[in-house]
Amino acid sequence: MVVPELRPWRAARPHVARVARAVRPRLERAAQSVKPQVTRVKQAVKPQVTRVKQAVKPQAARINQAVKPRVTRITQAVRPRVTRLTDAVSPQVARLVRTVSPQVAKLPRPDRTWRFTAVATTAGMALAAVVVTAAGPWDSSGQRTAERDHAVAQERSGGVDHGRNSDTSAKAPRPAPSAASVLVALGGSASTVKSAPTGTALADVLNPLLDNAALGTRHTAAVVDVSTGKRLYGVGADDALTPASTTKIATAVAALSAMGADHRITTRTALEPDTKELVLVGGGDPTLTAHKDAEGWASLRTLADSTAAALQKRGVREVTLSYDTTLYAGSELHPIGVNDNLAPVSALTADEGRTDDSSSGPVRRVTDPAADAAEKFAGFLQEHGIKTTSPGPSKATARADTLATVSSPPLSDIVERMLTNSDNDIAEALARQTAVATGKRADFDGGAAAIAAQLKKLQLPVKGAVFNDGSGLNRDDRLTADLLTALLVEAGAPAHPELRPVLTGLPIAAFTGTLTSRYTDATGAAGVVRAKTGTLTGVNTLAGTVVDKDGQLLAFAFLTSNTTNTLEAQAALDHTATALAACGCS
Repeated sequence: MVVPELRPWRAARPHVARVARAVRPRLERAAQSVKPQVTRVKQAVKPQVTRVKQAVKPQAARINQAVKPRVTRITQAVRPRVTRLTDAVSPQVARLVRTVSPQVAKLPRPDRTWRFTAVATTAGMALAAVVVTAAGPWDSSGQRTAERDHAVAQERSGGVDHGRNSDTSAKAPRPAPSAASVLVALGGSASTVKSAPTGTALADVLNPLLDNAALGTRHTAAVVDVSTGKRLYGVGADDALTPASTTKIATAVAALSAMGADHRITTRTALEPDTKELVLVGGGDPTLTAHKDAEGWASLRTLADSTAAALQKRGVREVTLSYDTTLYAGSELHPIGVNDNLAPVSALTADEGRTDDSSSGPVRRVTDPAADAAEKFAGFLQEHGIKTTSPGPSKATARADTLATVSSPPLSDIVERMLTNSDNDIAEALARQTAVATGKRADFDGGAAAIAAQLKKLQLPVKGAVFNDGSGLNRDDRLTADLLTALLVEAGAPAHPELRPVLTGLPIAAFTGTLTSRYTDATGAAGVVRAKTGTLTGVNTLAGTVVDKDGQLLAFAFLTSNTTNTLEAQAALDHTATALAACGCS
């Protein structure tokens, strides 16, 4: 089935942007942390290189003997995956090596430790190239190029070499076959793609795995053919269980259907006439940032720059600073209370109220995100010579003149970031944004009602579903495996291209987001399984898509309750999804 994008250029852009945003801060932090040490080492070792070489030779030999077994084990563990990806990334790696080789050659090499560091750095850069390649690329129709190439080799042995000689020998592994073409025209046929799996064959594979004691005392499951929407396998698929963070799939579909993939969220400043009251008006952008490097998100610093310029043009050098959060209503605090997984939900917040430089994951949050953002904004204005009072809450009137605005990236980008990182702050903001867009009260109850209403409008199977928030942190939420798979099928339907970010935002097994550290030992699942995770105490869920051995694109949902060991439950779910990927069950 062809999965068309809204526009051809949008097919690749979200993936490149997401990888760039994920990698850039890490590279910058690494560069900054290493630079002083490199400088000191160069200065210290220059007059002592000869003596050091002689002194460390015995120690180097012992170290070499000590690490050799570990290196051997690591090499054996990663060799299958490296073999599969070598053909895809070798041109990029070759160009990378040609670029960095002159610089590496110039670096001092006082001992084996420095050489090991250089090798590790080069390996890390090569791994980054592997990750980028494995996550894409996508062509203009939304189909992964590797999957398309793989389809050509469906009936051949050995797979494809992606335009070059694989240099394999009789003793070496054959080129890894790509996934079969799973994105052929909807309703069409392709001779290289086999029929969908049968329910009996899937039951033989999945039933024993889902009966694993690690998955608790109750579980439900569904597997659906994405091209037809037909359920192929189900166990309690209509029974509603606590979904945890797989709720975010429903939130994403509701937000995109209500506002469209191109919708942007605006933050603005407004000047009240004759009073010199400057109001920072929150539009509910959960990705607004005060960091110096905005990384493509809306910048509070840019808003301050433009506002200061507008004030100076009017001859205003001092203002009474206020902030407006009236777009949202009700309590800002989630029913779970103060929690490192979520800041108070405010229409004005910078960097999700985080107290460090992180952009995802749990961390202590500020108690008043709006006041925190306004204080930072005041500091940016003062850098331009604009004096402000201590900011306080207010409401911009209809008479106020808008001085400057900044807008978020398209909603498609925000949804992808939410799903990839399982971002609770974005999820709760999108629930409220959906409420605003559909005329409901913008609080927790209104957001939940708006999500349910949008899914019902799409004629999805909402029977038994209960929404209390947008993130899934509320243990009283209920979803069925049938609804989760229906959401994924709807996201791939040609009639709803605006929902495509729901699929492209799903974490990729062993490579991105909440699945980065999972599936690392799973043969055949890395890069093939794409799924949203869900974890609460006693609850573990997984819902997403997978390309099976016969090239079929399947949607699946596994929900479990009363689990006792989170890691064991996650491993059991991953094992089940891996078996689905390896299934030739037609």
